[in-house]
Amino acid sequence: MVVFPFAKINLGLNVIRLRPDGFRDIESVMLPIPLEEALEVLPDPNLRMGVVEMVRSGRPVPGDVNMDLCVRAYQALHARRPLPGVRVHLHKAIPIGAGLGGGSSDGAHMLQALDRLFKLGLAPSELHDLAASLGSDCAFFLEREAQLALGRGERLQPVELNIAGMWLVLVDPGIHVSTADAYSSTPLSGRSVDLPSILQAAAFDMEEGAREHHGRPGLPQVPRTPCDQGSPIPGTGRFMPA
Repeated sequence: MVVFPFAKINLGLNVIRLRPDGFRDIESVMLPIPLEEALEVLPDPNLRMGVVEMVRSGRPVPGDVNMDLCVRAYQALHARRPLPGVRVHLHKAIPIGAGLGGGSSDGAHMLQALDRLFKLGLAPSELHDLAASLGSDCAFFLEREAQLALGRGERLQPVELNIAGMWLVLVDPGIHVSTADAYSSTPLSGRSVDLPSILQAAAFDMEEGAREHHGRPGLPQVPRTPCDQGSPIPGTGRFMPA
């Protein structure tokens, strides 16, 4: 079975407060983008139950392959539903440390692939819980739609955001930004905002402004919002919309 983990960007980030568990309560609209990698999962009768053998190609990924979120997703699911041994091949295309959610997407898609491959019939709520246990934004990648992320990012609400006719350019400044560092350096707002409404109003204003100034739709920037004072960011990594 082959699945295609996709990347995401965040439109606005409101970091509200520090939680007792060390995480931060946030509000952010996450948007899937057409940047994908390939993940192949094959059962292997020569492997024991609960064994996963993984190889990676494409963009280099530092660290022990056994700590990859694909492997951790397999182990988390195997703890609930014993699984046959599998071989996994991930072709990495989404840059790491970029805030685009590549690793989280890999983990979520691994869960979905195993569910389909072995016909486990997992309920959406069980898939969500498993994904959320892997990482704060993993559950987002179970559905390919814009969603409002709340809590530490695991509480999701679908949102309608009309950005038809707009373009997004991602610029890589060539530095690695850790999630922990990004959040620790972001000021706390102490309040909630209606982020989807702010973003939609900003998108409309940009389109109208482009028509007035150029006589036709131009290439507007991703809307800036009053949240951080919430500029648009792909996530907590290095990539910046332009």
